[in-house]
Amino acid sequence: MEDELKPRFIESLQRNNDQIREDRARTIGADSELIYRRRVEDIELKIKRLEREQEGLIDISPLDRNSLTFADFQPEAFVQKDIEYSLTIRNLNIQLEVAVKRFEYLFGKTF
Repeated sequence: MEDELKPRFIESLQRNNDQIREDRARTIGADSELIYRRRVEDIELKIKRLEREQEGLIDISPLDRNSLTFADFQPEAFVQKDIEYSLTIRNLNIQLEVAVKRFEYLFGKTF
């Protein structure tokens, strides 16, 4: 009966080097893949949010329904902010492309 019940601790001590290395490799790989995937998803989310904010810049609605006067619109500030958004989005798209390619290379999975 003692042969049937092997405590996990004893089994762990009896593992050989290959088994230990394989277990460690799987753990490290799984953690890294999860963190990498989250990082890529974070970049995607940043891009979507910035694109929404950039679209919000062109909303120059009048003060009210009957007014022909637009809210305090400042063309120079609009242009500056729009260019900043465009450059940030471009850089994030490059980061996203690189990160997806590396993820696929490192983990052998399509993103």
